[in-house]
Amino acid sequence: MRRALAEARLAGEAGDVPVGAVVLGPSGETVAAGHNDRERAADPTGHAEIVAIRAAAAARGAWRLAGCTLVVTLEPCTMCAGAAVQSRLDRVVYGAADLKAGAVGSLWDVVRDRRLNHRPEVIAGVMADECAALLTEFFTRRRVG
Repeated sequence: MRRALAEARLAGEAGDVPVGAVVLGPSGETVAAGHNDRERAADPTGHAEIVAIRAAAAARGAWRLAGCTLVVTLEPCTMCAGAAVQSRLDRVVYGAADLKAGAVGSLWDVVRDRRLNHRPEVIAGVMADECAALLTEFFTRRRVG
């Protein structure tokens, strides 16, 4: 999660919402990392999870990320939760819950929907306070500035 937080800080420094993600391989090695890039890229799909999943698939040369873990600072939205299912990730680990758009248990629970053919394990609340504080700081500065 510390690596994902470092990625989130990069997003914040670039003026984007500070969310970071890392894809870990079966042995715990970092396969890829990414952070929100919507503003710079003018891309609505430029969420940290999508950036990291795309980079991991490219690094592995395959779209199936079986054996891998997605670690992200904020609970994934529906798009990102769907990408976790579609990429066949083994697990999703996240920090802060997203009560407004979270799709891994808060508002929706896409990844555990029994109608889907793949359901990653979910580990929630890892370093949640630190992850949430980064977001709170960012939005507080935006409101003041």
